[in-house]
Amino acid sequence: MKKKLLFLFGFVLLLSGSLLAQTKVGGIVLDDTNGPIPYANIYFKGTSEGVISDENGKFYLESPNNYTTIVVSFVGFAPKEITLTKAVSYGLTVKLSEGQELKELVLYSGKTSKKNNPAIDILRKIWERRRKNGLKMFDQYEFDKYEKVEFDMNSIDSAFMKRKVFKGMEFIFNHVDTSNVTGKTYLPIFINEALSNVYGDNVAKRKKEITKANKNSGFSNNQQVIAFIKDLYVDYDIYDNYLKFFDKDFVSPLSRTGINVYNYVLADSTFIEKKWCYNIVFYPRRKGELTFKGNFWVNDTTFAIKKIAMSASKEANINWVKDIYIEQEFDVLNDSVFLLKRDHMMSDFAISKKEESKGVYGKRTTLFRDYVFNKKKPDNFYTADVNKFDEAILTKSDEFWEENRFESLNKDEKGVYKMLDTLQTVSKFKRMYNLVATLGSGYYQMGHFDYGPIFSSFGYNDVEGIRLRTGGRTYFGQNDPWRVEGYVAYGFKDNKFKYGSSGKWMVNKDKRIILAGGNRRDVEQIGVSLTATSDVLGRSFASSSLFASGDNSKLTNVNFTTFSAEIEPFKNLVLRGSFNYRTLESASPSTFKMDYYLDPNDHSKGTKGSLKQYEFGFLVDFTPKRRTVGYGVERTDVDYNYTRIYLNFSQGIKGIMDSDFDYKKLQFYYRQPVLVGGFGRLFATLEAGKIFGEVPLGLMGIVPGNQSYFIIENTYNLLDYYEFVADEYVSLHFEHNFNGRLFSRIPGLRSLNLREIVGIKGIYGTVSQDNINMNASSIVYKAPDDLYWEYHAGIGNIFKVFRIDFAWRGGYRDVPGANMFTVKGVFGFHF
Repeated sequence: MKKKLLFLFGFVLLLSGSLLAQTKVGGIVLDDTNGPIPYANIYFKGTSEGVISDENGKFYLESPNNYTTIVVSFVGFAPKEITLTKAVSYGLTVKLSEGQELKELVLYSGKTSKKNNPAIDILRKIWERRRKNGLKMFDQYEFDKYEKVEFDMNSIDSAFMKRKVFKGMEFIFNHVDTSNVTGKTYLPIFINEALSNVYGDNVAKRKKEITKANKNSGFSNNQQVIAFIKDLYVDYDIYDNYLKFFDKDFVSPLSRTGINVYNYVLADSTFIEKKWCYNIVFYPRRKGELTFKGNFWVNDTTFAIKKIAMSASKEANINWVKDIYIEQEFDVLNDSVFLLKRDHMMSDFAISKKEESKGVYGKRTTLFRDYVFNKKKPDNFYTADVNKFDEAILTKSDEFWEENRFESLNKDEKGVYKMLDTLQTVSKFKRMYNLVATLGSGYYQMGHFDYGPIFSSFGYNDVEGIRLRTGGRTYFGQNDPWRVEGYVAYGFKDNKFKYGSSGKWMVNKDKRIILAGGNRRDVEQIGVSLTATSDVLGRSFASSSLFASGDNSKLTNVNFTTFSAEIEPFKNLVLRGSFNYRTLESASPSTFKMDYYLDPNDHSKGTKGSLKQYEFGFLVDFTPKRRTVGYGVERTDVDYNYTRIYLNFSQGIKGIMDSDFDYKKLQFYYRQPVLVGGFGRLFATLEAGKIFGEVPLGLMGIVPGNQSYFIIENTYNLLDYYEFVADEYVSLHFEHNFNGRLFSRIPGLRSLNLREIVGIKGIYGTVSQDNINMNASSIVYKAPDDLYWEYHAGIGNIFKVFRIDFAWRGGYRDVPGANMFTVKGVFGFHF
């Protein structure tokens, strides 16, 4: 997410009246004291086309039709009709006076009652029917879907256009237009279209979407942009209790818990397409919570939603997003079936939420048609394709799109394709784009070679002193079937070169059969993770003491070679077999020894300080609901909110290539994110392992400490490196992020949009007597056999980019020199 946000804001800094509209109107709604009226209802008379004023009473309304009157109303005030004398009417000031209750409707102002409220009575009927409406009424369904995603720079003005950065690119401003939601000027900079067929089976609870065509303008090979878009626009059901946007769980206005966070008002009723519907206005009970304001029309017999429009509260605890606007319309198929026909979402991204700040609009419009019901498919039809990619999907002709898209593009949307094609031929733009892409990906592209990662170019530790690193990888595109990468590093204190190289080749695309191999000779801090990884070129943050405390001399010279083969027989299930060979020895023998006795039962036979070991392994990696971008040998995760189950078995064999030990090692890892009913998200991580056989320090399970000043996932904040070792262990971590749910209810803290985090970690482990007897190193073998545990509490979203944690030691408090308390932080860009 951090890289995706860096790319988005880099793009903002880089590039930092619709002709179809017939009626535009905007202004502010005030009361008799000239105070703004938030959440007032504004609509064109005789229609259901309307909006809700924002927290400051401001509104903007636009329609492609000709209208001459708007109606402005709010609970407790007399409604007011305003005659429009021209097609475009900006800057209107509408004053409402306190009035009588509307006929046959009980109205409320401010916080509404949960009792004797007709709006909530209707809401309860919606709850009763929500699992019986729309597609849920049928055993099977299928339909056609068209999706259009667009990014636009907004708040374009003459001063912005005259900036020197745009010299030579002035032609892009020929496409400036006006938003029909906010009334602000904007410039289209990216557009993506997709056509697909969607199939579902409510009985088997399965769903499948097959993309028929996809087309976009510009940046189509940038994985950061593509991953950001996929994460930005996830599917949602307005009837669900919680709606996920920007990795945040908003409370739906139709949620069963909605009455605790929303005010509801029955505002109007009328016929819509010959169906009598009620209009219910909703707005937040408290500021700072992840809620919306808006209104919906609901049928009086089926209690199905006919139309809903809502926008996120400006006080919602979400970063970098000024506005979120959502609108859905449902078609009436017959007396009892309402089907979604149009879904529109617009987001206004900006560094600041100030009204005048410039940013980027993200807009998605999805249209649905040609519904078919109760047409059963074979069970294997819904089996997800592992890696199906058809180049023809991306190469459909303009004639195909003209014939098949559900609605025509307007002139600006058509022009953005041509404009971006032209823009990418401008040398100045290409240089700036490459700079932004480098910051987002960490690599600088030079032809088909990526230099980087640039953020690993400099380091420091007690053994190497100042360390410089250079390297890169091949890159022909996001769907490369093979990739080679490598690096060279040099330490100015030990005067030694280090290097690493690896290669991957996907020999079968359909089942993602990948062959890989590599070698790394380097200086590292081993034991920074309980569960082994397969990244041959990976280097942990702990290997550098640039921002670390305490002794950082317990580093190891590692020479590691690996070959592996993997297959993905089913979506998100990876099976891998590997052959590994490594040599280990202390990188600073004067201060840190890894020696072991050649005979644990007879120490007179001497010791050895280096280790040679061959092993083969097999792992299972299951990541249900994981979403990725790309079809090549490497893919990019869309987000990390998915379950992971990882099982790894390794067998060391003595004698092969002079290997020193026979052993078996079993490791299990399980990570589960859990949405806790609107109170944030809990992350639970379980790790367990056991070594069968006698092994020295280099092959032991080292409990991962954290001597840095930063928060590192799955490490123990108050443990030093090598403070505990184990040959069998169970570790459990819980961390819950309330996403500001508690702070939002505390006056004085509410406006800061801080987020509270709490967590607890514990590990139990043992070391066998045989392994203790083998140890001749400078490390005292200790294991947390009485359970080591610690807990922490943190505050996130400080200045939107910083989190600070306070951690306390709960176990082994009587150990001499033990750390009892620490403070750690981390920077990051998060919504």
